[in-house]
Amino acid sequence: MLARPNVLFSYLFMHCFVRFACLVLASCLAGGAAEPRKTPTIVLISGEYEYASTNTFPAFKQFLESNYPVKCVYLERKGEEIPGLDALKDADLSILFIRRMTLPEDQLGKVKDYVNSGRPLIGLRTASHSFENWKEFDNEVLGGNYHNHHGNTLVATARINPEAATHPILKNVPREFETAGSLYKTSPLAKDTTLLLTGSVTNQPAEPMAWTHNYKGARVFYTSLGHPKDFDNPAFRTLLVNAIFWTLEQPVPLPRHTLARDKGN
Repeated sequence: MLARPNVLFSYLFMHCFVRFACLVLASCLAGGAAEPRKTPTIVLISGEYEYASTNTFPAFKQFLESNYPVKCVYLERKGEEIPGLDALKDADLSILFIRRMTLPEDQLGKVKDYVNSGRPLIGLRTASHSFENWKEFDNEVLGGNYHNHHGNTLVATARINPEAATHPILKNVPREFETAGSLYKTSPLAKDTTLLLTGSVTNQPAEPMAWTHNYKGARVFYTSLGHPKDFDNPAFRTLLVNAIFWTLEQPVPLPRHTLARDKGN
């Protein structure tokens, strides 16, 4: 017996609807699948002669590439020049450790082009007084206010700012730890900064030691830490790794040695 027209129509309608729904779902799943994350390129620039960044930066580069999905480029000061600054064109993040350089205008222009492009930046220690021919860099870009430092023999203690204790950069960083190198005088900071760490020495007021800033829409992190012994301190390394991925707006991946250890269990 032939099906009645209304029953046949209902069957055909439901069949077409189901096929259409399946096609839409498949399309959404395909379109919504996360593309592999691009490996970020980090350019580390050593431009000072006071704190052995020609040793600590290459070692930190190796540490980063061995433990995290990043590609690093290391550049080093030669006299009053920094060869290779064209690498900034492809950088996703730049980390500066420069001190009192008078860069040739064409090279300084490459740094300014990077900074003004809205890409993130990290400054370590003497980066607050990086350029003799761009002294506004400290306040305008980093949000800082460097004006000398306390004595080299005074041991500074870093403490987490309680108001920022939940900030991602401070995750797994001890609430208090001893630092190396003199304590920089950096207060007051720019108004639009977020204070993360303060440093203190005996009988002196505390000074900002690490903070975040925003420049042209980019995330900026600065810390006055960066002495060679700081790089040996797990607290500092954790702080810096957290800052790297925070400025890149990415979660901090588990270190590769941790993943390998977990797989072995």
